[in-house]
Amino acid sequence: MGYKKSIAAHERAKKIIPGGINSNVRAVSEPVPLHIERAKGSRIWDVDGNEYIDYLLGHGPMILGHTPAPVVQALQRQVERGIVYGLQSELEVRAAELVCTHVPCAEMVRFSTTGSEAVHAALRLARACTGRKKVLRFEGHYHGWFDNIAWNQASPAAQLGPREDPPLRPASEGQQPEDGANLVVLPWNDTALLEDLFARRGEELAAVICDPFASAAGLIPGQPNFLKTMRRLCSEHDVLLIFDEVITGFRVGLGGAQGYFGVTPDLATFAKALGAGMPVSAVAGKAKYMERFGTLKTVHAGTYNSNPLAMAGTVAALEAMSADDGAILKKANAKGDQLSIKLSEIADDFELPITLRGVGTVFSATFLPPDADPVTDYRSARRTNYELGRKLWIALQNRGVQITSMGIWFVSTAHTDEDIKKTLKAAEAALHELRGSKR
Repeated sequence: MGYKKSIAAHERAKKIIPGGINSNVRAVSEPVPLHIERAKGSRIWDVDGNEYIDYLLGHGPMILGHTPAPVVQALQRQVERGIVYGLQSELEVRAAELVCTHVPCAEMVRFSTTGSEAVHAALRLARACTGRKKVLRFEGHYHGWFDNIAWNQASPAAQLGPREDPPLRPASEGQQPEDGANLVVLPWNDTALLEDLFARRGEELAAVICDPFASAAGLIPGQPNFLKTMRRLCSEHDVLLIFDEVITGFRVGLGGAQGYFGVTPDLATFAKALGAGMPVSAVAGKAKYMERFGTLKTVHAGTYNSNPLAMAGTVAALEAMSADDGAILKKANAKGDQLSIKLSEIADDFELPITLRGVGTVFSATFLPPDADPVTDYRSARRTNYELGRKLWIALQNRGVQITSMGIWFVSTAHTDEDIKKTLKAAEAALHELRGSKR
């Protein structure tokens, strides 16, 4: 494949946009950040005319595929009626009703625009409800880029420190020590350390926040006993349990990760698949906590919150996903399971140590040493052979298959059996390239 026009477009962009990109995650691209011309269904096309079967899916939002008809039609109807009102509409009431119908913890909902905003609102609410300051987060989990939570997200292995007391590590230049002063950090899936922390400091905690699948760490599902213990300890110590479902919500199922694991948090945050591509996020949770926003003493605001375009798209997306008891989501998850199983089988044929983690429409394919212990937390995930993963990502892109640079695959309801067949053929060729001339 040629990338001449993307390279030229990137050079032009760098002159007026720092780094030529508007989100730092896009910097990890080969040979440059691709410039996309259009997208439809399971496919995207770049400015050079290259066509890809897309498993990047906008980093997760496009659960219904690109330009899904129900969402596009809803937007076309709404754009003639208004884009931003700064007032309420029936659309946001309907959207909230749909969230409350399907999400176990959702008794009330507030809408925002981005996942980072939703997390910020949930943390503020937890502190307001408990009157406490401290928040427990876990190594390798991503909860947005705001200063008060963006710590210990991707620390180098040499900087992790002791398991029982990891030092705070900022995610960015410009963060100050006081930004993380009220954070406590632990490794993921370590029940003994969790119980010990609550025994010592449970009365200090306002909230525990986690991504139940540790998606940013390469998809490391919470172990059932760990999640249940976390729920029990939070209840015993009057600590609010927050599930960050920005990635998992309405993707692993209508009930999100909390429905999948059968563990109900007090609050949860959503974005991405919630609006099937619309810029929308939400905080949902138990009414006794959410009602505090309604008192106006706990501030949650935003000009674009619940704007009618975003709400029209959200209603259309949720109605499409929930029709026939979530039939299209179940089908997409089955396709994702089929794809990940076949990928693992192909890698085994080439004697490549690929590890598949996740479920259905979101899974990771990474390489670990053959003798490595199972990945249960960020520390064990650091043994991943990232260079081999990078080579697979580039080899797939050069064969018309787009995945994330971190080895995460998102599957949509638009992916077909033929897409899966072509993807597996490309994967076989890519893995052959990685393995050398074995066959």
